[in-house]
Amino acid sequence: MNYNLPSHLSELPVYRKAMDIIMLSRSISTYLNHDLSYLNSDGTEDSDIYFSGDIVQQSTSLAPEIINAELERHSDKKHKHFESLDRLTSKLYSNCRRLEHSKSNGKDYLPILRGELKKFRRLQRNWMMTL
Repeated sequence: MNYNLPSHLSELPVYRKAMDIIMLSRSISTYLNHDLSYLNSDGTEDSDIYFSGDIVQQSTSLAPEIINAELERHSDKKHKHFESLDRLTSKLYSNCRRLEHSKSNGKDYLPILRGELKKFRRLQRNWMMTL
């Protein structure tokens, strides 16, 4: 991930945590995909495989929203980025919960991701107060 970052942005705890979440969700998704990519006995695919892609997509969207909020000058536009971050975090959290019911050994790693999301939410709230 190579964004044109202002120098201070890479030092923000909320940004660093977002980057950790991206790496963790990609690793978990890769692990889950190996277990969920096989067809069921009736020839259908496991619908949980789509949620594993969703966690990657949603986690990848966290960092750009942080960047956009940091670079935005108008407070009403900053709030739109904050709301988007809240939605992404909530969706990511709920997709983790859904994947915990999947038929994969990788589901054991999802509580770790949910724990990181809780830490991210705390950092996000503190960061939002500073802008």
